[in-house]
Amino acid sequence: MTRWLLAALFAGAVAAPAQAQAPSSSASGAAGPAPAGQAVTLTYARRPIVTLRAQVLGRMPAERANAATRALDDLVARGVTAPVSTRRISDALMLFVGGEAVAAVLPDDVDLLAGETLEHTAAAAASRLQVALAEATELRAGGRLLRAVAEAAAVTAALCILLWLLLRLNRFAARALAAAAERRIARTWSDQAARATHVSYLVPRAASLVIVAAGAVLTYLWLAFVLRRFPYTRPLGESLRSVLLAQVETLGASILDAVPGLFTVALIALAARYASRAAALLFDAVERGRLTMPAVYPETAGPTRRLVTALIWLFALAMAYPYVPGSDSSGFKGISVFVGVIISLGSSGVVQHLMSGLMVTFSRAIRVGDFARIGDVEGTIQQLGALATKLRTAQGAEITIPNAVVVSQMTTNYSRGTATGGALVPTSVTIGYDTPWRQVEAMLLTAADRTAGIRRTSQAVVWRVALEDYYIKYTLLVAPEDPCRRSELLDRLHTAILDVFNEHDVQIMSPHYVGDPLTPKVVPPSHWHAAPSSPPTVPAGDIALRS
Repeated sequence: MTRWLLAALFAGAVAAPAQAQAPSSSASGAAGPAPAGQAVTLTYARRPIVTLRAQVLGRMPAERANAATRALDDLVARGVTAPVSTRRISDALMLFVGGEAVAAVLPDDVDLLAGETLEHTAAAAASRLQVALAEATELRAGGRLLRAVAEAAAVTAALCILLWLLLRLNRFAARALAAAAERRIARTWSDQAARATHVSYLVPRAASLVIVAAGAVLTYLWLAFVLRRFPYTRPLGESLRSVLLAQVETLGASILDAVPGLFTVALIALAARYASRAAALLFDAVERGRLTMPAVYPETAGPTRRLVTALIWLFALAMAYPYVPGSDSSGFKGISVFVGVIISLGSSGVVQHLMSGLMVTFSRAIRVGDFARIGDVEGTIQQLGALATKLRTAQGAEITIPNAVVVSQMTTNYSRGTATGGALVPTSVTIGYDTPWRQVEAMLLTAADRTAGIRRTSQAVVWRVALEDYYIKYTLLVAPEDPCRRSELLDRLHTAILDVFNEHDVQIMSPHYVGDPLTPKVVPPSHWHAAPSSPPTVPAGDIALRS
């Protein structure tokens, strides 16, 4: 009994190494816990065996670990690697290899705060030491190493073949899946729709992503297998495998924990979808004239539908947010705050255009298809977008005007305003006072009658809008059949005016005088009804009186 007690006290303390880092204290003959930061893990063959914390006869834990390593090296050199056992000697548990003591596990080596016990710590240390000794023996067996090299080479060759097959599969699957998706979309919609979806670009990229993920998993498994073939790297290979299994286990547990929340999110999304579809049906009926709603007009039903749909989904997002897995994590909240700051900083101009677009739409000042002037630009409205308004000029150019600019400028709509279905088209001429105004009016009306594209149900009108110093300004007003073709109508009308004035020898000129004319610029009554104007109809009684 005395021999084993001495072995327990001196195991791991004898043969103190010269390179020990911790200085020895005075030999007190007592064991005590190591100071903070002095705990050392006994490691052999790259495997942790046990953590040493106690001092034995003034020997620090580092010295005990070094002495135990020397003893194990000596046993392995002599071929003594089994069996590994534990034996209690007084308050300590001794680790024996082949009947020889190599280390002692003392009560002060046990981490009581972590729930460890002396027996459990010693048993775990013996189990790990048995594995470490077996691997240390394997390192000295050349045949086993050659076998491990052969297995690693075979698995490496198999990995190369599999990666080559995955590469070939990637090329084949990308072409086949893209062609199949394009054919399906073309059957459902059209070739142009298939090109617009960019399916020929997206599908191969998705297939490549799956292939790359498969290749990464195969490479990970290959690396773990190869590392586990060799004793020196086996702990690293086992750690890789344990990490993969732990991640899979954690992922599975997270998915199971997230199922109730995902179910709630799915219910909220389903309710929002049906609500948005009901709103779409309602506003579509208003847009097509089958239903009327207060303050909702057919031209504003489409934008109102989009607004209501956006509000429904925003409300659904706010309701579903707490149930999204990870929404309460710090990372998720940080990303949400970052995205919110970026949007708030970069969307001030966008929000201005959006609000201006709503003002343009709901004011019903212009509609798609109207011919209007916005500022200095005149054309047919092609699109009323959320951010900008597009119109096409008579020359075929497409002009895009931001909605904020549309709101800030004056807008003139030529397609509305009169019972004829559009604003009247004016054109003016200035003629001297020596030309009968009745003749000018008749010539302008004759030109209007000869012009195609004027609405015949609305009579043309001639206004004498100004009596200037040297001439009279006449304005002809006609109603166009198509308000969007105002420029073409004015071209034809001006041509007809030139022809009619030339036929009657009337110059379209605005005279100016630097002195008094020799003769008064007046029209005698005999010329008041010069052609093409017609004389007034006189009743028979008036003719008799005049005679």
